[in-house]
Amino acid sequence: MPLFRIRALLLLLAAVIISALAAREFSGMRTPDTILPAPSLTHSGLLSDYSPSLSGTGADTKVLVYEGAARGGTFLLLGGTHPNEPAGFMAAVVLAENITVRSGRVILIPQACESGFTATDPLEGSPQHFTIPTRSGERSFRFGGRGANVVDQWPDPLVYLQFPSGQQLSGVETRNLNRAYPGRVDGTLTEQTAYAIMELIRREAVTIAVDLHEAAPEIPIINALITHEKGQEIAAAAVLNLEFVGLQYALELSPQNFRGLSHREWGDRTTAIPFLMETSNPIQGRLRGRTSTALLLDGTDPWYRLARGLGRMRITYEETGEPLERRVGRHTQGIIALLEAYNEAHPEAPCVVEGIPTYEELLAHGVGAFLK
Repeated sequence: MPLFRIRALLLLLAAVIISALAAREFSGMRTPDTILPAPSLTHSGLLSDYSPSLSGTGADTKVLVYEGAARGGTFLLLGGTHPNEPAGFMAAVVLAENITVRSGRVILIPQACESGFTATDPLEGSPQHFTIPTRSGERSFRFGGRGANVVDQWPDPLVYLQFPSGQQLSGVETRNLNRAYPGRVDGTLTEQTAYAIMELIRREAVTIAVDLHEAAPEIPIINALITHEKGQEIAAAAVLNLEFVGLQYALELSPQNFRGLSHREWGDRTTAIPFLMETSNPIQGRLRGRTSTALLLDGTDPWYRLARGLGRMRITYEETGEPLERRVGRHTQGIIALLEAYNEAHPEAPCVVEGIPTYEELLAHGVGAFLK
């Protein structure tokens, strides 16, 4: 056999092997993350329980319900709206595995955009998984993309027309759950997901709802609490409570002319009082250096440290980095503060939750200390 044919066959064989390995890794992201709910879990279901069109799709996801012995308010918490923002998802997992509800109810959707957990964003070099050490071994979790997997929803339009406002956005935003509310039952997969969450809020008479996020350190709304106007007093009280424990949060009002956002559409179209929280995550920034699991977990990046030292731009970046435990801790402490402020404002129907780790506890012990 001529030498060039042998080389061609070897190259073909190498391509087949590489493709098989890549396919194995890609399909592995379809395996759901393990969540081990606390014994106080009352029952669990699926988002498709609120909109059957999601059943059997890549967007269907777990819904965990914890009920107290006494009646009270209903608290909804979303993690994983953007699966490349791991602190929000991990904060929801920490609550799922630790809380006890004394009065009212807590409803958790740890991976709101389940489809987005099955693929990373192109050209970002993102890790597919990250591991966290616990007392009894490592736990592995997926790191996904900003929006739904293109395998589940394709093609993207050139221009995304948000329903029903007609607001025009980049076509890729058609797969962004936090641009899709209120959604529609016969829309795209992302719109169907948004519709199901709206149905859950209405059917379960949710009284307070929080959507957890992260963003690049140079984004102005980092370490912020964003509120619909009907939650301003609760948000202000929460920010004050957070200052008492040494945490500064910017208080931002939800823009009325930017449609499709959770804190806008939930507040306008349901009786829930909605909030959104953002933490600072260097792995999402444009200034970052190497994209790696270490950056995701430790949040240390030389270029952000340099930018902070120069003082030439508005960034929120700690000298010691932005590790996952700090970001998750900001979310859990923010949840504690919001629930305290909500209960003060609504003593007739409180939502009393125990077992939420504080910011200081997460900094001291790490996320893994609160995972089973």
